[in-house]
Amino acid sequence: MQRRFLIVGVCAALAASSAMAQGNGNGNSNGCSSLPSYSQLKAALVAATNTETSGLNMNMWGTIVDRDGVVCAVAFTGTGRGSQWAGSRVISAQKANTANAFSLDSSAVSGGNGLALALSTANLFSAVQPGGSLFGLQESNPVDTSVAFKGPSGNYGANNDPMVGSKIGGVNVFGGGLALYDSNHKMVGAIGVSGDTSCADHFIAWWTRHNLSLDFLTGIGGVSGDAAHPDNIIFDIVGGVSAGGFGHPTCINTGSPAALPAVQ
Repeated sequence: MQRRFLIVGVCAALAASSAMAQGNGNGNSNGCSSLPSYSQLKAALVAATNTETSGLNMNMWGTIVDRDGVVCAVAFTGTGRGSQWAGSRVISAQKANTANAFSLDSSAVSGGNGLALALSTANLFSAVQPGGSLFGLQESNPVDTSVAFKGPSGNYGANNDPMVGSKIGGVNVFGGGLALYDSNHKMVGAIGVSGDTSCADHFIAWWTRHNLSLDFLTGIGGVSGDAAHPDNIIFDIVGGVSAGGFGHPTCINTGSPAALPAVQ
């Protein structure tokens, strides 16, 4: 019964946040000015990639979006843009957009009808499979390809990446996207990370958020069942079925979710 109420609450929160993500120019955006700069993102991403030893030990892409889904910064960890998977640039932006679009903070709670909830992209994997409670979600907000692939390509991952300043869109349903919460427990946007296994992407995104000190989620709900890691990846899939409905598959050289730093 408790799980049923949780799923109902999660679905309500998803619907509310989707409507928010589609509402442009409503004056509620924090904008990019309150979020980490390109150099701050790059430094935090490099440090996180060096810290996390799970996965394939690949170079990474990272993207930050503001509360309206506008791309604020794009960076990579390698020596050049060809040092990490080219396709992961847009995937990282998709993940940031997804975590931003389907997470909420306490400001959304009114009269007991809302739910302060952080969902990582990893939390969505099982729910969007056929028969899952959110099947079809991954088709709901497509990437704007005119933003994703506009040039010049030589600026990809630089301070003037062509995605910066535009809304990327996209929904991604495996690990690597996390909502960002400031010291007032206010959601200010999201980060997406891609370039390794989907599990390692989640772990590196978690470390990057922690390095940027935008992990003030104490009191924010999640589906992991762990108040210290509310939007953590969940490995509870047995026989192809997630016990809680929000599980994610394990990967090559999967790390331990419990070893990630607790939220603030």
